[in-house]
Amino acid sequence: MDKLPVNITPNLIKHYADYLRLELSLSDNSVEAYCHDVHLFLQYLEADKKSTDINAIKQGDIETFFAYLYDMNIGATSQARILSGLKSFWRYLIQEEIAETDPTVLISSPTLGRHLPEVLTYEEIQKMIDSIDLSQPTGHRNKAMIEVMYGCGLRVSELIGLQISDIYRNDGFLRIIGKGNKERLVPIGDSSLKILFQYIEGARLHITPKPKFTDTVFLNSRGTGLTRQMVFLIVKDLAEKNGITKTISPHTFRHSFATHLLEGGANLLAVQQMLGHASVSTTEIYTHISDELLRDTLTSYHPRFKKQ
Repeated sequence: MDKLPVNITPNLIKHYADYLRLELSLSDNSVEAYCHDVHLFLQYLEADKKSTDINAIKQGDIETFFAYLYDMNIGATSQARILSGLKSFWRYLIQEEIAETDPTVLISSPTLGRHLPEVLTYEEIQKMIDSIDLSQPTGHRNKAMIEVMYGCGLRVSELIGLQISDIYRNDGFLRIIGKGNKERLVPIGDSSLKILFQYIEGARLHITPKPKFTDTVFLNSRGTGLTRQMVFLIVKDLAEKNGITKTISPHTFRHSFATHLLEGGANLLAVQQMLGHASVSTTEIYTHISDELLRDTLTSYHPRFKKQ
C-alpha cells in the first residue's frame, strides 16, 4: 500500500521549530532563521508548481532552488546558510521517520570564493530558441528575451528593467542601467534587434500596459513587468523541454555570452565593459572557463592525450 504524502506545511514547520527550541535548545533568532529557510523553499516549490510531498522532493529540486537563489542575487554566504537550514530540516524529518531519504545529503555548500558557472553551448541556446512556440501569446516575447539575454549578456534585473526608450534602434545599442545605477551602452546585433522589434511591434501591441509600465519592454498578460522568478521559470521550462540537464538560470545566458566572446578571441576589456563589471578581475573568471575548454579539446583530440 502506497504511503500517503506528507507535505511541507506551516504546521510541519511549526513542529520543526518546537524541535529546534526544545530538543536542540537553539535561540529564538536561530529558530526563526532556520524556519525562514524552509518557508523560502516551500514558497519556491509552490510558485514552481512542484510537489511539496517530502518523499517526492529530489536532489534536482534542491539544486534548481539554489540556481533560483543565485539568480535572485542571493550571495554565496546566504546560500550556504540556507542550505544549512534545509539540511537541518531533513535531519529532523529523517529522525522523526517522516522522510525516507535526504535529498540534501550530496549537495555541497556553495563555494564562498570564485567558481566556474555553468555554460550553454551555442547549439543548446539555438535549440531552446527554435523550440519556442510562436503561435502562443508569449512566444515572441520569450524568444526576444532569450535573444537579448544571450545576445547582449544582460543580468536578469537589466532585462526586466529594459525600457523601449533605452533602445537605440538606428545605432544598434541598448542603454542599460546596471548595478549601482551605473549606465552603459551595449551593442545589439541585427538579428536580435529584428526579433526584439517583432515582439515590440507585434505581440506587445495586444497588451495594454499599466500606467507605470508603458515604456517597459517585456510585459506579462496583465500589462505589468515580469519578475525575476517568472524569467527563471521560463528558462527552466525551455531547458527541460529540450532535454538540457545542466543546472541553468537566466544568468547562464550572460555567462555563455562572455565565454563565447572570449573563446572567439574578443578583447577582455571590451567584454568587461559590455558586462558592466567594475573590475576586470570579475571578468577574468571567463578566461578560466575558456582554459577548461582548451584542456578538454586537447585531451579529446591530441594523439598524445587521447584516452586509449
